[in-house]
Amino acid sequence: MTGQMKVLVVDDETIVRESLVEWFRKSGYEVEGASGGKVAMEMVDGKDYDFIFLDIRMPDVDGFQVLDHVKANCPYTMVVMITAYGSVGTAVEAMKRGACDYLTKPFEPSELVCQLERLLQQKKVLDENVVLREQAACRVRCDELIGVSGCMRQLFALIEQVASVDSPVLLRGQTGTGKELVARAIHAMSDRSGGPFIPINCGAFTDTLLESELFGHESGAFTGARKAKKGRLEMAQGGTLFLDEVGEIPLKMQIDLLRVLQEKSLNRVGGTADIPVDFRLICATHRDLAKEIERGAFRQDFYYRLNVIEVEIPPLQARIDDIAELANHFLDRIRKETNKPVAGIQQQALEALKTYPWPGNVRELENAVERAVVLSKGRYLTRDDFAFLFRSQVQDMPLSLRDSEKQHIERVLNLHGWNISRAASALEISRVTLHHKIKIYGLISPDGKNGSMPIRTP
Repeated sequence: MTGQMKVLVVDDETIVRESLVEWFRKSGYEVEGASGGKVAMEMVDGKDYDFIFLDIRMPDVDGFQVLDHVKANCPYTMVVMITAYGSVGTAVEAMKRGACDYLTKPFEPSELVCQLERLLQQKKVLDENVVLREQAACRVRCDELIGVSGCMRQLFALIEQVASVDSPVLLRGQTGTGKELVARAIHAMSDRSGGPFIPINCGAFTDTLLESELFGHESGAFTGARKAKKGRLEMAQGGTLFLDEVGEIPLKMQIDLLRVLQEKSLNRVGGTADIPVDFRLICATHRDLAKEIERGAFRQDFYYRLNVIEVEIPPLQARIDDIAELANHFLDRIRKETNKPVAGIQQQALEALKTYPWPGNVRELENAVERAVVLSKGRYLTRDDFAFLFRSQVQDMPLSLRDSEKQHIERVLNLHGWNISRAASALEISRVTLHHKIKIYGLISPDGKNGSMPIRTP
């Protein structure tokens, strides 16, 4: 472990600084020295350090100012304060401001050995806590992958199967269907679950910023790059990298990513050293990448590399049976967040939600429940609390009575899975009349049948 540790020694006394630097170097650490606080802050801005041994009393910028700068910009760097004025007050102040320990001059090498052993154990615990927090966040998000419908049961089985291998996965589905939740579920069930899950929305950055976010950069690689920075590819080491909206990645960068996937190494922006990487890749898109290839907007070789395993995520309209469970799940969470005393959703409101087409899928349902909870004045959410959904729907409907009836009948049929008896009962008409209307309106069931043939009956 020590060979990977980077140490910075900050002390204006040359003999103390050089002695510590030499001791750390012989012990196998990567170590640098700084002769003052101002130099130290510049070095911290340009490089990540695991440990900093920092003198308190310095002529230009004192150690407390440097400590504040480090904790503000590098919160995971462990700082040990060095002082010849070992008062209890100084030690307490240092600890309050974020130092993990302190040393009093003069000190023996054996004292420093004990100190380092404690620090290495603390760092190990801190690193493990970071991973555990990431895993806990992943589990919380995966818990929102809810469904009892047939298509969701198939999806859950596929997730379990895909998680057992390390091949790249391409998730396809409409916006708002929960592609990131599926990616997190695959990660959580995989052998890489002990590593990080690193997501990035490729459509949220300009080309230049996306390159830096993915590959990282060295200090001075471009204007504003004051310190070296790891990219998402490096951050995903030992875990899973999730590229959302992968269809937005520019062609040139697709070539660079293809090289990383083939050679399992990368170069940071402005760097020349090959950095080995090991991660599982999951990508997602709502675009038809085959069509993007035809029009020259996506590389075919990159597509084949990503699309080893393809997983299609169903839209909410295809999983009507899940709407009630999803709505109640969102309600439980939102009422806790908003502290609103909403006890539940009336059955009439749930039935109405099943008739809405949900073009924004699960995300739209979540937003609709949140809006209803925030604006509701009753103990239960009613259909009126979701009236905003249906007002826009009514505005889009044709004015003719015939077309209105056709849309209403088709909606009720879909709601009841084209079960004629149940749909007729809901419409308050006979089965014979419903069969007749299906035929005259030319309605087609998911089975490809129309009114001239028997359709699902009990």
